[in-house]
Amino acid sequence: MAGTKSLRWVVLALPLLVFLLLVGFLLRGLFSDPTELSSALVGKPVPQFELPDIYNPETVYTEEVLQGRPMLLNVWATWCPTCRAEHDYLNQLSAEGVYIVGLNYKDDSRAKAVNWLNTLGDPYQLNLFDERGLVALDLGVYGAPETFVIDADGYIQYRHVGDVNERVWANTLKPLYDALMAEYDGAAETAEGARP
Repeated sequence: MAGTKSLRWVVLALPLLVFLLLVGFLLRGLFSDPTELSSALVGKPVPQFELPDIYNPETVYTEEVLQGRPMLLNVWATWCPTCRAEHDYLNQLSAEGVYIVGLNYKDDSRAKAVNWLNTLGDPYQLNLFDERGLVALDLGVYGAPETFVIDADGYIQYRHVGDVNERVWANTLKPLYDALMAEYDGAAETAEGARP
């Protein structure tokens, strides 16, 4: 009899426990920020790749173009309305000296992407054409736009999902970028001072 009572209690309590776990999971999701998706690549080097230049398909770049100085890697596409919304702000950042590399993501036409840049302005120091989206997949990109902060050694320091705007730049990306630039400038001055 005692075993039957405890079994009945378990059968009655199990749905309540499942319900409470589900409510907890949903509440956690409700109060999370979707632009702060963690990335397994933060603190790791940019994955290896070979991609053509968007303007000149004969020019092929590897991951080494994402080394040598701090930068932003901005994943964008012509089919992405949010990319269009952030584009003016990226032009502004570029004009202020922020080094940005573009990764054109899954556009069906190189000509359409080039026309976009010619019409709206090109904020990128160079632009990679990822037609099939394989490099973006290696980066863990869910969609466009996404922006990565990359240090001078080619290591990913931060991943931002969504548009880059004045608030995101001022509160999140600029402090990271400025810190990396200060470190980079300091290393350059040290190296220059060490020359005989």
